[in-house]
Amino acid sequence: MLEVNGLRKLYEGSGRQVEALRDLTFRLDAGELVCVVGPSGCGKTTLLKCVAGLLRPTGGTVTLGGVRVTGPRPGLAVVFQEYGRSLFPWMRVAENVELPLRQRKSMPRATRHARVAEALAAVGLEGVHRAYPWELSGGMQQRVAIARALAYEPDVLLMDEPFAAVDAQTRADLEDLVRGLWRERGMTVLFVTHDIDEAVYLGERVLVLSASPTVVLEDVPVQLPAKRDQLTTRADARFTALRSRVLELIREGGGAGTGDGPRDQVGDSPDDLKSPR
Repeated sequence: MLEVNGLRKLYEGSGRQVEALRDLTFRLDAGELVCVVGPSGCGKTTLLKCVAGLLRPTGGTVTLGGVRVTGPRPGLAVVFQEYGRSLFPWMRVAENVELPLRQRKSMPRATRHARVAEALAAVGLEGVHRAYPWELSGGMQQRVAIARALAYEPDVLLMDEPFAAVDAQTRADLEDLVRGLWRERGMTVLFVTHDIDEAVYLGERVLVLSASPTVVLEDVPVQLPAKRDQLTTRADARFTALRSRVLELIREGGGAGTGDGPRDQVGDSPDDLKSPR
C-alpha cells in the first residue's frame, strides 16, 4: 500500500545545510498499523510531511498504491498534533468534518451529511455536531479531527503525535479509539509518536529511527494479542520486553527516554526540523 524508498531530506539556509533524513526505506502493507518512534529532533514529522506530499524530499521516493506521491493527493488523510490549529473555530463541528468532502464536487449533499454523521458516531460524538470546537474539551476536539479523517475514507491515515497535548486518561481513551477503528475499518495507519509505550501498545510493528541524520535502526514486530486493553496488555511480560527493546535501540541510536515514569518518552516537543535561520 505505502512504500518509502531511500527517502532523504536536506534543509538549506544561511549558507549551511542540515541533513534531516539520510536514508529511510520501509513499507506498509494494506491494513497495517505501524508506529514510528525516535529521538527528539530526528525528523519524524518531516518524514510524515514527505509521505503526505506536504514537503518535497531531497531524494528517494514515496509511492501509494504503486503511484508516486509528488504532492497532496486523494487517498491520504493526516491528523495533526495541534488539533486547536487544524479545526476552524468559526465553523461548527459538522462543518469542520464535512470540509474535505466538499472538494468532491460529484458527492451529493445528503451523502456528505451521512458520512459526517457516521464519522462522528464512530468517535462517540453523536450529539455535538452543532457545537463549535472551542466549546469542546481537548480530547473531544481531537476526536473531531479524527472524525474528519474518517469521513474522508482514506486509503492511508497518517497521524502525527495526535495525543501529545491531552491528559493521560484522555490519551488512553483515544489510543483505544484509534486501535478499535483500525480493527473495525481495516485502515492502513502510520502513527508517529514520541511515547514508546504508546507505540508498542498501538502498533503491529514499531519503526525505530536513529538520531538525525535519520535512518531506520530496526523494524520491531509487536507480537502481542490483536485484542488489547490498557491494563492487561501493559502488564504483559511481552509488552515490557518490547518497550525495553525499543528504548534500548533509541538510546543506542543517539537518543534517550526520560525514564521518569511508567511511560518513557523521547523528547517532549514536536521534532520537525526547520530550515536554519
